[in-house]
This record gives sequence, structure tokens and C-alpha cells, in this order.
Amino acid sequence: MLPELTATRYVTPLKEGGSLPGIVEADDDGTYVLKFRGAGQGLKVLVAEVLVAGIARLIDVPVPDLAVVRLDPRIAKYEADEEVQDLLTASVGTNLGVDFLPGSLGYDGSRPPGADLAERVIWLDALTANVDRTWSNPNLLVWHGRTWAIDHGAALYFHHSWPSRAPSPERFAAQPFDASRHVLRDVAGDVARRHDELAARLTPATLEAVVAEVPEEWIEPTPDLADASTVRAAYVQMLRARLDGPLTWVPEGAAA
Repeated sequence: MLPELTATRYVTPLKEGGSLPGIVEADDDGTYVLKFRGAGQGLKVLVAEVLVAGIARLIDVPVPDLAVVRLDPRIAKYEADEEVQDLLTASVGTNLGVDFLPGSLGYDGSRPPGADLAERVIWLDALTANVDRTWSNPNLLVWHGRTWAIDHGAALYFHHSWPSRAPSPERFAAQPFDASRHVLRDVAGDVARRHDELAARLTPATLEAVVAEVPEEWIEPTPDLADASTVRAAYVQMLRARLDGPLTWVPEGAAA
């Protein structure tokens, strides 16, 4: 399970993010980028962050450590910015903390990763249908000479339709992925040749362990998914269907 911490101080907002994440200090003396449960995208964004980061670790894509960070209502009282105060008030309870990497730089292509890591990142994004890793929004950091993948809330889009539509593993399995605009496309070689190697790491047991990291209170049952265990099983089923399906989502060809 993810470590559970309590925020001790709200430091500053990161206004470049659409969900207005913020920097907080926690009771482990660490500093975290906090993704708020009260942001407009809702709890499913936090779920996607946990799941994609968990899969990334299984295939050796560097991602910051995650934690569940509890926000006390008293913190909001001392925030002067009305928009931020409203967000903090709406986010009392558990939120997602992403380990802050001090001194990290946003990815600009000047220090690209090797082809091996670039292929892993593209394969990860293709598997999870993460379209949010382009030059418009790279969602990569360079820290201590390594490239780190961040911000995966836009992935696993299928769960946003669950309140009104039953899960469709077949639909997700067949959904193609366009890697032509991916920020690492020109660095990677042939991503398709990596599929068997990387997919072998995502057994049902390892995927179940990743899904188990999501806090129970972030799981949202639906008319078709009556409880948390059923929702968790649906995530595993969707991912397994994509791994075992027609593989139309796997990018082919080498970089130009």
C-alpha cells in the first residue's frame, strides 16, 4: 500500500497545471506535489495516476514515489488566494502526494533519454492510452541525469464513461494509439519489438497488486460495478484485454 502521511503546510500552487496542484510539506519531513481530490477532474484522475505509475515501475520507467496525503481543514483557513482556499476546502481528506524532485527541469529535448527508456515510455503510454505526452505538454522531468515520467491523470480514459456505460474490454483492447506526436518518438526505435518483453512483466498478479494500491475511498462504484472489489477487477480486466488483444495499439516502426 502507498504510505499514508499528513500535510503540515501548504507551500505554493503550481498554476501551470490544469488541476491546480500544489506543493505541500508533510509529517515525514518530505515535500510533495499534491494532486487534489477536489479538483474538477475528480477522483478518477488520482486513480489513473496510481495505476500508471505502478505499471511504470514494473517496466523500469522512472516515476516519483507516491503517497496518500491527508489534508486537514485548518490548512485552508490560512490561504489568502480564494481559488486555492476553495480547492483546499473541497479536498479535505486523502489526496495524492507525488514526491517533489528538487532542482528537476522540464524536458526540452536537450538531454534526451536513450532509445531503451524512450521505447518503454511510449509503450507505457500506448498501453494506458495516455495522449498527454507531446511537445505541447511533455510531462517529463530531467533529474539527476535521468528522465522521469510524471502526470498520468489523462490516461485510462475509459473509466470516465463507467457511470453511464458498462466496461468494454473489447473496445479498449482494439483502440489504436497514435504515437506520431509523442515527445519521445524521434528518440525511440521500434517500440513494437519491445512488446513481448514488457508485457511479460504485467502478469495478472502484478496488475492486481498495482490496482490494490489505490485507496478504497477513491474507488467509485457504478450501477454496473457494485463495489470496490468489482471496480478493481474491471481495471485488471481492461488492461489484460489490451495486453492479450489484437495489439493494434502497439506503435510500429523506427524513428525517422
